[in-house]
Amino acid sequence: MALITRMSRLLRADLHAVLDRLEEPEQVLRQAVREMETALAEDRRRRARLAHELTRLRARQDTLARAVEDADEQLGVCFEAGDDALARALIRRRLEAEHRARAVSERVCELTGQLARQEARIEEAERRLDDVRQRAELLRTDEAEPDRAESWSESVGVVSADDVEVALLREKQRRSRS
Repeated sequence: MALITRMSRLLRADLHAVLDRLEEPEQVLRQAVREMETALAEDRRRRARLAHELTRLRARQDTLARAVEDADEQLGVCFEAGDDALARALIRRRLEAEHRARAVSERVCELTGQLARQEARIEEAERRLDDVRQRAELLRTDEAEPDRAESWSESVGVVSADDVEVALLREKQRRSRS
């Protein structure tokens, strides 16, 4: 049984290696860029919806605050006139407006947090997209000018794609720590 498992792992590894060689890195990067751009556009639409909802709720907060102030002014008139029945109705309206204002304020706080998280997500997605675009550009440049790249690399030293990837990962780690 162990022999069969090891043989199947070997065959899978060989198949994966063959598939990796068949894939064109430039096409894979272009597809990755398209997918990242689509995700970034969706994140931006979500941010716009959140910002619109936040604006709408802040306007509602202002309306409710004015309603509470108006009810207070009208209560003063009712108390001067000695009309307790009308004062009760106004107090009810004021209390309802205050309850709604608290609920709207809670939702504003929640949406403000969501908007901040969405902004951070967009910034990170933009950074990752720029990194992938730069890698794609480097790949295109390397493929477009193979003779110049080879002559230059002979005089300076060879930098492999693996070296670039390792340096990129180290740089990302270094930046994520700070």
